[in-house]
Amino acid sequence: MGHFLIRRLAGAFLVLVLVSLMSFALIWLVPGDPAAAFLDASATPDQVAKLRSALGLDLSLPQQMFGWYGRILSGDLGQSILLNRSVTAALIERLPVTLSLAALALAFAVFFGVAAGIIAAVNHNRWPDQAVMTTALLGLSVPDFWLGLVMVLVFAVSLGWLPSGGFTPFMDSPGQWLRGMVLPALTLGLVQVGFIARMARASMLDTLSQDYVRTADAKGLAKLHVVLRHALPNAMIPILTVIGIVSGALLGGAVIVEQVFSIPGIGRLIVGAIASRDFPVLQGGLLFLAVVYLAINLVVDILYAVVDPRVRLA
Repeated sequence: MGHFLIRRLAGAFLVLVLVSLMSFALIWLVPGDPAAAFLDASATPDQVAKLRSALGLDLSLPQQMFGWYGRILSGDLGQSILLNRSVTAALIERLPVTLSLAALALAFAVFFGVAAGIIAAVNHNRWPDQAVMTTALLGLSVPDFWLGLVMVLVFAVSLGWLPSGGFTPFMDSPGQWLRGMVLPALTLGLVQVGFIARMARASMLDTLSQDYVRTADAKGLAKLHVVLRHALPNAMIPILTVIGIVSGALLGGAVIVEQVFSIPGIGRLIVGAIASRDFPVLQGGLLFLAVVYLAINLVVDILYAVVDPRVRLA
Protein backbone atom coordinates (compact mmCIF):
# COMPACT_ATOMS: atom_id res chain seq x y z
CA MET A 1 0.00 0.00 0.00
CA GLY A 2 2.83 2.39 0.85
CA HIS A 3 4.53 1.94 -2.53
CA PHE A 4 1.20 2.42 -4.29
CA LEU A 5 0.51 5.68 -2.46
CA ILE A 6 4.00 6.97 -3.24
CA ARG A 7 3.55 6.22 -6.95
CA ARG A 8 0.11 7.81 -7.06
CA LEU A 9 1.25 10.90 -5.17
CA ALA A 10 4.19 11.28 -7.54
CA GLY A 11 1.83 11.05 -10.51
CA ALA A 12 -0.54 13.54 -8.88
CA PHE A 13 2.36 15.94 -8.34
CA LEU A 14 3.23 15.84 -12.06
CA VAL A 15 -0.42 16.49 -12.96
CA LEU A 16 -0.54 19.45 -10.58
CA VAL A 17 2.63 20.88 -12.13
CA LEU A 18 1.02 20.72 -15.58
CA VAL A 19 -2.23 22.25 -14.30
CA SER A 20 -0.34 25.02 -12.53
CA LEU A 21 1.56 25.77 -15.75
CA MET A 22 -1.71 25.94 -17.66
CA SER A 23 -3.22 28.18 -14.99
CA PHE A 24 -0.21 30.46 -15.11
CA ALA A 25 -0.39 30.60 -18.92
CA LEU A 26 -4.04 31.73 -18.86
CA ILE A 27 -3.07 35.32 -18.23
CA TRP A 28 -0.77 35.23 -21.28
CA LEU A 29 -3.39 33.68 -23.56
CA VAL A 30 -5.79 36.59 -23.14
CA PRO A 31 -5.53 38.91 -26.17
CA GLY A 32 -4.13 42.31 -25.34
CA ASP A 33 -3.15 43.61 -21.91
CA PRO A 34 -4.95 41.69 -19.13
CA ALA A 35 -4.86 44.76 -16.87
CA ALA A 36 -6.44 46.92 -19.57
CA ALA A 37 -9.00 44.17 -20.27
CA PHE A 38 -10.08 44.19 -16.62
CA LEU A 39 -10.53 47.97 -16.54
CA ASP A 40 -13.05 49.83 -18.69
CA ALA A 41 -12.23 52.00 -21.67
CA SER A 42 -12.18 55.16 -19.53
CA ALA A 43 -9.20 53.97 -17.46
CA THR A 44 -6.16 56.16 -17.56
CA PRO A 45 -2.69 54.82 -18.40
CA ASP A 46 -1.71 55.44 -14.78
CA GLN A 47 -4.57 53.25 -13.53
CA VAL A 48 -3.60 50.49 -15.98
CA ALA A 49 0.02 50.69 -14.83
CA LYS A 50 -1.00 50.44 -11.17
CA LEU A 51 -3.11 47.36 -11.87
CA ARG A 52 -0.28 45.79 -13.88
CA SER A 53 2.00 46.35 -10.89
CA ALA A 54 -0.58 44.86 -8.49
CA LEU A 55 -0.90 41.76 -10.71
CA GLY A 56 2.86 41.49 -11.10
CA LEU A 57 2.60 41.90 -14.88
CA ASP A 58 5.37 44.47 -14.89
CA LEU A 59 7.86 41.76 -13.89
CA SER A 60 9.71 39.52 -16.33
CA LEU A 61 8.21 36.15 -17.23
CA PRO A 62 10.70 34.11 -15.08
CA GLN A 63 10.03 36.41 -12.11
CA GLN A 64 6.28 35.99 -12.52
CA MET A 65 6.62 32.21 -12.77
CA PHE A 66 8.84 31.90 -9.68
CA GLY A 67 6.47 34.19 -7.80
CA TRP A 68 3.47 32.05 -8.87
CA TYR A 69 5.07 28.81 -7.68
CA GLY A 70 6.36 30.45 -4.53
CA ARG A 71 2.84 31.52 -3.60
CA ILE A 72 1.45 28.05 -4.41
CA LEU A 73 3.98 26.31 -2.17
CA SER A 74 3.07 28.65 0.68
CA GLY A 75 -0.65 28.03 0.17
CA ASP A 76 -1.27 31.52 -1.23
CA LEU A 77 -3.20 31.59 -4.51
CA GLY A 78 -3.09 35.36 -4.76
CA GLN A 79 -5.49 38.21 -4.11
CA SER A 80 -8.83 38.56 -5.88
CA ILE A 81 -9.12 41.85 -7.74
CA LEU A 82 -12.92 41.96 -7.65
CA LEU A 83 -13.48 40.60 -4.12
CA ASN A 84 -10.43 42.33 -2.64
CA ARG A 85 -9.65 39.28 -0.52
CA SER A 86 -7.50 36.16 -0.57
CA VAL A 87 -8.34 33.71 -3.35
CA THR A 88 -7.62 30.80 -0.99
CA ALA A 89 -10.12 32.13 1.57
CA ALA A 90 -12.77 32.69 -1.12
CA LEU A 91 -12.35 29.13 -2.46
CA ILE A 92 -12.39 27.47 0.97
CA GLU A 93 -15.52 29.44 1.88
CA ARG A 94 -17.36 28.11 -1.18
CA LEU A 95 -15.91 24.58 -1.15
CA PRO A 96 -18.55 23.05 1.18
CA VAL A 97 -21.32 24.31 -1.11
CA THR A 98 -19.82 22.74 -4.23
CA LEU A 99 -18.86 19.49 -2.47
CA SER A 100 -22.34 19.09 -0.96
CA LEU A 101 -23.93 19.63 -4.38
CA ALA A 102 -21.54 17.16 -6.04
CA ALA A 103 -22.02 14.61 -3.22
CA LEU A 104 -25.82 14.70 -3.51
CA ALA A 105 -25.62 14.41 -7.29
CA LEU A 106 -23.12 11.52 -7.02
CA ALA A 107 -25.28 9.64 -4.51
CA PHE A 108 -28.28 9.99 -6.82
CA ALA A 109 -26.30 8.99 -9.93
CA VAL A 110 -24.65 5.96 -8.29
CA PHE A 111 -27.84 4.62 -6.71
CA PHE A 112 -30.03 4.87 -9.80
CA GLY A 113 -27.21 4.14 -12.25
CA VAL A 114 -26.11 0.90 -10.55
CA ALA A 115 -29.72 -0.17 -9.98
CA ALA A 116 -30.60 0.46 -13.63
CA GLY A 117 -27.47 -1.40 -14.79
CA ILE A 118 -28.32 -4.43 -12.65
CA ILE A 119 -31.91 -4.49 -13.93
CA ALA A 120 -30.68 -4.29 -17.53
CA ALA A 121 -28.11 -7.08 -17.03
CA VAL A 122 -30.52 -9.44 -15.29
CA ASN A 123 -33.07 -8.85 -18.08
CA HIS A 124 -30.53 -9.02 -20.90
CA ASN A 125 -32.07 -8.60 -24.38
CA ARG A 126 -35.55 -8.13 -22.93
CA TRP A 127 -37.63 -4.97 -22.81
CA PRO A 128 -36.26 -3.69 -19.44
CA ASP A 129 -32.76 -3.91 -20.89
CA GLN A 130 -33.76 -1.97 -23.99
CA ALA A 131 -35.64 0.62 -21.93
CA VAL A 132 -32.67 1.23 -19.62
CA MET A 133 -30.17 1.52 -22.47
CA THR A 134 -32.42 3.89 -24.45
CA THR A 135 -32.95 6.08 -21.40
CA ALA A 136 -29.22 6.02 -20.63
CA LEU A 137 -28.37 7.13 -24.17
CA LEU A 138 -30.94 9.92 -23.90
CA GLY A 139 -29.47 11.06 -20.58
CA LEU A 140 -25.93 11.14 -21.99
CA SER A 141 -27.15 13.36 -24.83
CA VAL A 142 -28.79 16.05 -22.69
CA PRO A 143 -26.70 19.16 -21.77
CA ASP A 144 -26.60 20.21 -18.11
CA PHE A 145 -27.79 23.76 -18.69
CA TRP A 146 -30.78 22.67 -20.82
CA LEU A 147 -31.85 20.04 -18.29
CA GLY A 148 -31.55 22.59 -15.48
CA LEU A 149 -33.80 25.06 -17.27
CA VAL A 150 -36.37 22.30 -17.93
CA MET A 151 -36.26 21.32 -14.23
CA VAL A 152 -36.89 24.92 -13.20
CA LEU A 153 -39.75 25.28 -15.68
CA VAL A 154 -41.48 22.05 -14.60
CA PHE A 155 -40.86 21.71 -10.85
CA ALA A 156 -40.46 25.37 -9.83
CA VAL A 157 -42.55 27.44 -12.25
CA SER A 158 -45.35 25.05 -13.30
CA LEU A 159 -45.76 22.83 -10.22
CA GLY A 160 -44.26 25.12 -7.57
CA TRP A 161 -42.86 22.16 -5.61
CA LEU A 162 -39.28 23.41 -5.28
CA PRO A 163 -37.48 26.78 -5.39
CA SER A 164 -36.05 27.84 -8.74
CA GLY A 165 -32.73 28.92 -7.25
CA GLY A 166 -30.90 30.37 -4.29
CA PHE A 167 -29.06 28.73 -1.43
CA THR A 168 -29.76 28.33 2.29
CA PRO A 169 -26.84 27.21 4.51
CA PHE A 170 -27.38 23.81 6.11
CA MET A 171 -26.84 25.15 9.64
CA ASP A 172 -29.51 27.81 9.16
CA SER A 173 -32.24 25.42 7.98
CA PRO A 174 -31.53 21.80 6.93
CA GLY A 175 -34.96 21.50 5.36
CA GLN A 176 -34.61 24.61 3.23
CA TRP A 177 -31.07 23.60 2.32
CA LEU A 178 -32.30 20.23 1.02
CA ARG A 179 -35.22 21.81 -0.90
CA GLY A 180 -32.85 24.23 -2.58
CA MET A 181 -30.33 21.50 -3.50
CA VAL A 182 -32.74 18.91 -4.93
CA LEU A 183 -33.13 20.42 -8.41
CA PRO A 184 -29.41 21.24 -8.90
CA ALA A 185 -28.37 17.77 -7.66
CA LEU A 186 -30.91 16.06 -9.92
CA THR A 187 -29.72 18.15 -12.88
CA LEU A 188 -26.10 17.16 -12.25
CA GLY A 189 -26.83 13.53 -11.41
CA LEU A 190 -29.31 12.66 -14.17
CA VAL A 191 -26.75 13.29 -16.89
CA GLN A 192 -24.34 10.82 -15.22
CA VAL A 193 -26.91 8.09 -14.45
CA GLY A 194 -26.73 6.81 -18.01
CA PHE A 195 -22.93 6.60 -17.96
CA ILE A 196 -22.91 4.58 -14.73
CA ALA A 197 -25.82 2.39 -15.88
CA ARG A 198 -24.06 1.39 -19.10
CA MET A 199 -20.86 0.45 -17.26
CA ALA A 200 -22.77 -1.38 -14.50
CA ARG A 201 -24.69 -3.36 -17.12
CA ALA A 202 -21.53 -4.37 -19.00
CA SER A 203 -19.69 -5.34 -15.81
CA MET A 204 -22.66 -7.30 -14.44
CA LEU A 205 -23.14 -9.19 -17.72
CA ASP A 206 -19.50 -10.26 -17.59
CA THR A 207 -19.78 -11.33 -13.95
CA LEU A 208 -23.09 -13.16 -14.37
CA SER A 209 -21.48 -15.38 -17.02
CA GLN A 210 -18.79 -16.62 -14.60
CA ASP A 211 -18.83 -20.25 -13.38
CA TYR A 212 -19.18 -19.42 -9.67
CA VAL A 213 -22.33 -17.38 -10.36
CA ARG A 214 -23.85 -20.19 -12.42
CA THR A 215 -22.96 -22.64 -9.63
CA ALA A 216 -24.68 -20.47 -7.01
CA ASP A 217 -27.70 -20.22 -9.28
CA ALA A 218 -27.72 -23.99 -9.84
CA LYS A 219 -27.74 -24.59 -6.07
CA GLY A 220 -31.15 -22.98 -5.94
CA LEU A 221 -30.17 -19.73 -4.24
CA ALA A 222 -32.59 -16.86 -4.66
CA LYS A 223 -31.91 -14.78 -7.77
CA LEU A 224 -31.67 -11.55 -5.75
CA HIS A 225 -29.15 -13.18 -3.38
CA VAL A 226 -27.01 -14.40 -6.28
CA VAL A 227 -27.01 -10.99 -7.94
CA LEU A 228 -26.36 -8.86 -4.85
CA ARG A 229 -24.18 -11.21 -2.79
CA HIS A 230 -22.10 -12.99 -5.43
CA ALA A 231 -22.16 -10.96 -8.66
CA LEU A 232 -22.32 -7.31 -7.61
CA PRO A 233 -19.21 -7.18 -5.35
CA ASN A 234 -17.10 -8.72 -8.11
CA ALA A 235 -18.51 -6.32 -10.69
CA MET A 236 -17.75 -3.20 -8.64
CA ILE A 237 -14.14 -2.56 -9.79
CA PRO A 238 -15.08 -1.15 -13.23
CA ILE A 239 -18.02 0.65 -11.65
CA LEU A 240 -15.72 2.30 -9.10
CA THR A 241 -13.50 3.49 -11.93
CA VAL A 242 -16.49 5.13 -13.59
CA ILE A 243 -17.54 6.69 -10.27
CA GLY A 244 -14.12 8.34 -10.04
CA ILE A 245 -14.53 9.74 -13.56
CA VAL A 246 -18.08 10.87 -12.79
CA SER A 247 -16.90 12.67 -9.64
CA GLY A 248 -14.60 14.82 -11.75
CA ALA A 249 -17.36 15.42 -14.29
CA LEU A 250 -19.68 16.54 -11.50
CA LEU A 251 -17.13 19.10 -10.32
CA GLY A 252 -16.89 20.42 -13.87
CA GLY A 253 -20.66 20.37 -14.36
CA ALA A 254 -21.15 22.30 -11.14
CA VAL A 255 -19.65 25.35 -12.89
CA ILE A 256 -22.73 25.54 -15.16
CA VAL A 257 -25.37 24.24 -12.75
CA GLU A 258 -24.36 26.63 -9.97
CA GLN A 259 -24.79 29.49 -12.39
CA VAL A 260 -28.23 28.28 -13.52
CA PHE A 261 -29.53 27.86 -9.96
CA SER A 262 -27.66 30.83 -8.38
CA ILE A 263 -25.71 28.63 -5.95
CA PRO A 264 -22.68 30.40 -4.40
CA GLY A 265 -20.15 27.63 -4.98
CA ILE A 266 -16.72 27.47 -6.57
CA GLY A 267 -18.23 27.01 -10.04
CA ARG A 268 -20.17 30.26 -9.85
CA LEU A 269 -17.10 31.99 -8.44
CA ILE A 270 -15.05 30.86 -11.47
CA VAL A 271 -17.76 31.94 -13.93
CA GLY A 272 -17.87 35.34 -12.24
CA ALA A 273 -14.08 35.55 -12.46
CA ILE A 274 -14.20 34.87 -16.20
CA ALA A 275 -16.84 37.54 -16.74
CA SER A 276 -15.02 40.13 -14.62
CA ARG A 277 -11.49 39.19 -15.80
CA ASP A 278 -10.47 38.33 -12.23
CA PHE A 279 -7.44 36.27 -13.28
CA PRO A 280 -6.12 35.35 -9.80
CA VAL A 281 -9.47 33.71 -8.94
CA LEU A 282 -9.58 31.90 -12.29
CA GLN A 283 -6.03 30.59 -11.94
CA GLY A 284 -6.45 29.58 -8.30
CA GLY A 285 -9.87 28.03 -8.90
CA LEU A 286 -8.63 25.73 -11.66
CA LEU A 287 -5.69 24.56 -9.56
CA PHE A 288 -7.93 24.06 -6.51
CA LEU A 289 -10.44 21.92 -8.44
CA ALA A 290 -7.56 19.85 -9.84
CA VAL A 291 -6.38 19.08 -6.30
CA VAL A 292 -9.90 18.02 -5.24
CA TYR A 293 -10.30 15.84 -8.34
CA LEU A 294 -6.96 14.07 -7.77
CA ALA A 295 -7.84 13.47 -4.10
CA ILE A 296 -11.16 11.88 -5.10
CA ASN A 297 -9.47 9.57 -7.60
CA LEU A 298 -6.89 8.52 -5.01
CA VAL A 299 -9.69 7.57 -2.61
CA VAL A 300 -11.42 5.58 -5.38
CA ASP A 301 -8.21 3.65 -6.08
CA ILE A 302 -7.86 2.76 -2.40
CA LEU A 303 -11.48 1.58 -2.35
CA TYR A 304 -10.58 -1.05 -4.97
CA ALA A 305 -8.86 -3.13 -2.28
CA VAL A 306 -11.74 -2.58 0.15
CA VAL A 307 -14.40 -3.77 -2.29
CA ASP A 308 -12.39 -6.66 -3.75
CA PRO A 309 -9.78 -8.26 -1.40
CA ARG A 310 -8.15 -9.92 -4.42
CA VAL A 311 -6.84 -6.52 -5.50
CA ARG A 312 -3.48 -5.70 -3.98
CA LEU A 313 -2.61 -2.07 -4.55
CA ALA A 314 1.07 -2.59 -3.74
